[in-house]
Amino acid sequence: MNNEQENRINADPETAERSLVSLVLTVVELLRQLMERQALRRVDHGDLDDDKVEEIGQTLMYLDLRMDELCDHFGLDRRELNLDLGPLGSLLPDE
Repeated sequence: MNNEQENRINADPETAERSLVSLVLTVVELLRQLMERQALRRVDHGDLDDDKVEEIGQTLMYLDLRMDELCDHFGLDRRELNLDLGPLGSLLPDE
């Protein structure tokens, strides 16, 4: 199997659910990471009070835990959510 075929989403009816869940969780993970970066920018900029920083931190930790739970539930590893965009690199940054 060449690299192009390996990077395609498998539309086999028996694995369609897993592929769809993987795609949805990829989008959710991308949004979660964008929210995290935006929150960190706001904290670094200093325009949030301590209570809001604490609230945002707890929310981000909760979202991270929920992503772990969803991945576990559907038998996915977070590394599987990082799509290879070819010459553009990967969708999500390596952590």
